Amino acid sequence: MAANLTPQYLRAEEEYRRAQTLEDELKWLQVMFAEIPKHKASEKMQVMLKTKISDVKKEIEASRGAKKSTGKSVKIPRQGAGTAVIIGGPNSGKSQLLTYLTKAKPEVAPYPFTTQNSTPGMMAWNDVFVQLIDTPPITPDFFESYLYGYIRAAELALLMVDLGDEDGIQQCIDVLTRFKDAKTRLAVESGLDEDDVGVSYTKTFIVLNKSDLPDYQERLELFHEFCPTPFQEFQISALDGSGVEQLRDAIYHAMNVIRVYTKQPTKKEADRERPFTLKEGSTVFDLCDQIHKDYAQKFKFARVWGANVHDGTVVKGDYVVADQDVVEINVAP
Repeated sequence: MAANLTPQYLRAEEEYRRAQTLEDELKWLQVMFAEIPKHKASEKMQVMLKTKISDVKKEIEASRGAKKSTGKSVKIPRQGAGTAVIIGGPNSGKSQLLTYLTKAKPEVAPYPFTTQNSTPGMMAWNDVFVQLIDTPPITPDFFESYLYGYIRAAELALLMVDLGDEDGIQQCIDVLTRFKDAKTRLAVESGLDEDDVGVSYTKTFIVLNKSDLPDYQERLELFHEFCPTPFQEFQISALDGSGVEQLRDAIYHAMNVIRVYTKQPTKKEADRERPFTLKEGSTVFDLCDQIHKDYAQKFKFARVWGANVHDGTVVKGDYVVADQDVVEINVAP
């Protein structure tokens, strides 16, 4: 990507990756173009953004001319500290994992294609929640196209692999093949392609399921031989919970967020029931934006209690908050 990208550009880039409609894509592409530093090092990116803006405009016009779909909506609003999308082949344990980690109740059965629709659930981690989305199975002949949007917008994809079945390894290969040359791809880290801003990468974990079964270790060796990947692996049993708590921790930490607690100037204690979650590297101004749209404009100063400062230290809006900081924001009347 171009050098010296501004925080405003990076925020717009993140919103662009999360876009679930063409109109939202266009909006944030235009913000990205407006915010990108205009110098020689960014000329290639400027051209790429102009081209992508033009392409999206054409797609919007084409979609307006087409007949409106009568199908059901598949848009799932984002909630919590971030989103992880669970994908995989038939009967790989996606719904069972969602059931174990959340209070959602998708249909779970020992036969393929039980999951017909996407199901969200909220995974608790200490005092915050992460959104998990169970999805229909992926095969060479069956793929819900809206899954690309889910995965593109998510912080993390969990690729479930059924190592309790002799077809599980091939199913994983089929899923990986589906994303290999797509505009939305599975990757070690999330981001946009340096040569094509339309290509998005989503951080992916491999979740090797059914470790409780007798043939698991033998199939694990075969998996590593025939389907090696660069992704971080987790060995679990979604049925009895083996290894799932380690996965829960990893899912939360993959969101790259911190928890910030707030305290009103008139109160002695902070509100520790529901912390705000912000991306690592966020500032007091970013916290203000989450609390109320007027807070940043009326901001005077803040006091911070945390590991990196003395209790009650007065800071400006550009102070970078740390995990579990307590922040008291003082605004003009």
